[in-house]
Amino acid sequence: MRARLLTVLTVLLACASGPAGAQSAADRYNDYPTEARADYVFGCMATNGRSKDVLRRCSCSIDVIASIVPYDKYVEAETVLSLQQVGGERMSIFRTTAMAKELVATVRRAQAEADILCF
Repeated sequence: MRARLLTVLTVLLACASGPAGAQSAADRYNDYPTEARADYVFGCMATNGRSKDVLRRCSCSIDVIASIVPYDKYVEAETVLSLQQVGGERMSIFRTTAMAKELVATVRRAQAEADILCF
């Protein structure tokens, strides 16, 4: 709850600072590099099938995620998810800390919304 409040305050401050300090919606939507979008689509298609319809749906899915989660947060969450796969006590920090859980939960919520809209 507190993190969400801080995020809302950050957004409000960015909007109040005017066009020079705020990133436009189009810029935020396009901050995912093509390679990251393609990687997501390839993984999505490997899971859901390799048809033109699935290609369209997976492309839609990453577009929805990109509109919700900034790219830097997406990368952080993907990194946490990959480190959670590594065994050992040293990696338990990526499975147990609130920050790691929140990063992953944010991307999972965006994926769930993308699934609803695209699939």
